[in-house]
Parts: sequence; structure tokens; C-alpha cells
Amino acid sequence: MTAPDLSGNLRRFVLFTVFYNARAYYPVLAILFIDLGLTLDQFVLLNLIWAATIFLFEVPTGALADTLGRRRLLIFSASLMILEMLCLLLAPQGGGALLFGICVLNRMLSGMSEAMASGADEALAYDSLPEDGRVDAWDRTLATAMRWRSVGFVIAMVLGGLLYDPSLMNKLLPGNFQLPLAVAHRLPVAIVLCQGVTCLFLTLRMVEPPNPNAQGEGGSFRKAFSLTLQTGRWVFTNPHTLVIVLVGLALDSIVRNLATINSSYYRLIELPEWSFGFIGASIGLLGWFVPGIATRMNARFGTLTNLAFAAAGILLGLAAVSQTWPIFGLLPVMFLMATLGFLGFTVSRALHREADSSSRATVLSVKGLAFNLGYGLFSLGFSRLLASTVDHPEGTALRHALRWQVPVFAVVISLLFLWANFCWKRKV
Repeated sequence: MTAPDLSGNLRRFVLFTVFYNARAYYPVLAILFIDLGLTLDQFVLLNLIWAATIFLFEVPTGALADTLGRRRLLIFSASLMILEMLCLLLAPQGGGALLFGICVLNRMLSGMSEAMASGADEALAYDSLPEDGRVDAWDRTLATAMRWRSVGFVIAMVLGGLLYDPSLMNKLLPGNFQLPLAVAHRLPVAIVLCQGVTCLFLTLRMVEPPNPNAQGEGGSFRKAFSLTLQTGRWVFTNPHTLVIVLVGLALDSIVRNLATINSSYYRLIELPEWSFGFIGASIGLLGWFVPGIATRMNARFGTLTNLAFAAAGILLGLAAVSQTWPIFGLLPVMFLMATLGFLGFTVSRALHREADSSSRATVLSVKGLAFNLGYGLFSLGFSRLLASTVDHPEGTALRHALRWQVPVFAVVISLLFLWANFCWKRKV
């Protein structure tokens, strides 16, 4: 039997991760929903629904990817991406309960799509590499994907922000071709819809690598459930994977929380709102250089050492952020976002080396589940910290929370690394 030609999977994986992740509506996501007619409270509720959907589907879909096939899960993911964009394009402006219901459907489809893609894309690409020299080849592939994803984010951030502002667009158009406000607000969504169609085309062209776990639909769900329990038990009883996941989620959650509230922080340090999209583009451009640094650092130092470097960098960055320096407070945020990219590279590389091919996507999904749970719990604690302080004058509560998280993070991460150092030396 002729072996399948997997050579095109790597290029398609890189393109898929760019078009899937670099979405043109990201710089205007919150105001996109609010301008449709939702309240801020409803938007927060939608984010909770989105996170809960990912939490529920993350591991089961990873196990299905290892049994039903990674390519099939990616096709489903791209299809759901198209449907979620259609929901936003067709959502009625100020549609009351109908609008909210469509937006709930959008967030559920988005969460399911994220869960299906999580782990399946990397697992398919990793197993498409020749076994000889696979670790080094994966480093190069991951670095390439991260660099082009950074380019994609730069384009998406700038384009999405510019298209959403009809006043700027209308200055560039003839007088008889002025864009109405409602049309301009849907343009970033229309671009992401085209990205979803591109993702579907790419996944249909992918080739499934040989997988001894793969089964037909009849037994795949039973096998997926069994594989989920088996892999979850292995991840949290294997000392190395346990350290990688728990240390990784502790570092990831605090930086991701800052990324979520970055617009409030930018306003606090007196940056104009028109600059937010360009700031996001600059951070994306900075991400072009992170993979090269991460590759050299991971080749020279062990996983635990690189996690310690990331922890030290995050602690320094958070301490600088807590000073809320006007304008110049942007610099530590950019450093923290770069460190988050370094952390993602390190965790991905380490888990791929530990995981067996037959359960690779499930392992990555267990990691994704743990990271999302950690992020959710940290966000909940941070919001309670904000609520405990009277926000007068405006910005006092955020300043208070940013300062308090520094000593708490320092204590938690110090204890975590003492434990991690003990676990790492245990034989697997």
C-alpha cells in the first residue's frame, strides 16, 4: 500500500493557523457587539458562554481528533467558523431578544470551533513530519507558523480597525459611494467570513497521517471517551507533563487576563483610542522575532529552565505594568505579550516531545482545557479584586488590582517552582 503524501500538510497548517487566528474583527470585538445593540453586561455574559463552550468541548474533541481523524475535526472547525460569521452578518441591529439569541449562537459556534481546532491542527502537522529529526523539524515549523501568524495579526489589526471607522473610509471613497455606518461595521466580519472559507478549502486539501487509533464513526465516540480518561490520567500523573501544564497555566492566565483588559489599561496610561489597533499590530509584528529567540533558548536550555526564564520575565513585566506610567507603560505590555509567545512555544515543544502520536491531539486538548480553566479562575479573582475597591477617581480600582497581583504572583510562582523542581527530578 502506497504511503500518503503528507508533504503539503505543513504549508497548509501554516496557512490555516494564520487565517483561522488572525481575525480582522479582533481590534473592535467588544464595540462590534455593543454597536449591534447589546449592553456591556450582555457582552460579558457572551464571553462566559464562549469560555464555557470551549471548556465543555475541548477534551472530547481532542479525543475525537485522535480517533475519528484530525482532518475531519479541522473541516468541522472551519465549517463552524463560517456559520459563526454568518450569524454576525445576519444579526439584526438592535434586535432585542432575537439579537441576543443569535449572538449566543455565535459564541457557542465559536467555542465549538476553537475546541475542535485546538490540538488537532498541531497534531496533524507534527505527525506529517518524517520521524527522523522530527523534533528539530517541528521547531522550524512552529517558528514559521508563529512568524506568519504575527504578520497576519498585523494586517488584521490595522485592516479591521480602519474598515470599522466609516468616517475614514468615506474620505477615501467618492461622494456617491459613501458607506453607511451599519455596512462599515459589518466589513471586518465579512473579511473573517472569507477567512473561514479559505480555512475550509485548506482543510479539505489536507491529508490524514496514518493513525493506529483511527476508527469509523461507530466506535469512535466510545474510543474517544476512553482515550480522554486515559490521557487525562496520564497527563496529571506523569511528573513532566504535570509540571509543564500547571506551571504553564499559572504563567499564561495572568498575562492573558492583561491581554483581555488591555484597552482599559491603555486608557489608564493616557493612550488615545485610535492607537489601539496600531498597538495590536505592533505587538503582532514583535511576535515575528519571538520564535527565533524561543528556538535558540529551547535548544540551549531545558524546559524547566525556560519556564523559569518566562516566569522571571512576566514578574518583571507585571511590576512595570503596575506603575501605570503614562504612555511609556505600553512598553512592559509589549514585553509581556512577547513573553507569552515564548511561553506558548516552550509548552508546545515540551508536550509534543512527551506525547505519544496516538493521543497527541488529546494531550494538547487537556492542556487547552487546563489553561482555559486557569484563565477563567484568575479572571474571576481579578474581577473580585476590582470590585473590592471604590473606583474613584476613575482608574483607582484597576491600579489597585494591578499592584496587588504582583506580590501574589511572586509568592504563588515561587512555591510552584519549588514543587516543580522536586517533581521534575522524579523518574517518569
